[in-house]
Amino acid sequence: MSLVIQDLGKRYGDTPVFSNVSLTVAPGEFVAIVGESGVGKSSLLNCMAALDDWQDGSISLDGTDLGRLNETQRAHWRREALGFVFQAFHVLPHLDVAQNVGLPLLLLQRPDPARVAQVLEAVGLAGLGERLPAQLSGGQLQRVAIARALVHKPRLILADEPTGNLDPSTAAQVMDLLQAQTRENGASLILVTHSEHAAARADRTLHLTAQGLAPGV
Repeated sequence: MSLVIQDLGKRYGDTPVFSNVSLTVAPGEFVAIVGESGVGKSSLLNCMAALDDWQDGSISLDGTDLGRLNETQRAHWRREALGFVFQAFHVLPHLDVAQNVGLPLLLLQRPDPARVAQVLEAVGLAGLGERLPAQLSGGQLQRVAIARALVHKPRLILADEPTGNLDPSTAAQVMDLLQAQTRENGASLILVTHSEHAAARADRTLHLTAQGLAPGV
């Protein structure tokens, strides 16, 4: 099974964001999506996460048609099947590192401190579980975001400019971690990025325009 997007289109009122987007992503595949600013890359990713609505076409993961789910069902689907890595990290400042990473498991009513410790070690944050986000660097915060996205072993990882706030050396380290951990879990990875270096790591690179997706150049 896989992620299948067919003829997807999104509009804000009468203003089209994108149209005719079709894409199939196999389990374990890494796909990068690039394009000009404002073309709708983040909107497309939000649709894939069922965080935003679309007007045309369909999105399904492993046979589940996301367009047929109500808001409660979408939330449960995200908790089970999805990991999302945000450019702005979106860690909760009042929770320590371990609590931030363990939140998806807590929401699933499957708290697992051993799994949290395992993922923190995998992303190079062993021993930092009791620190608050304000005590971490940008690169460390992005590692927290990656660990949180992976801790519940989702089938699909969506990453929105995960290296956009990082210096080149730290960005390369973060991409190494994201790619290695995603492959270890057998998840599909879809990356939206402006970074040529990040996109070059993907199995496929696609270019988003208002008319749809085309192979990247």
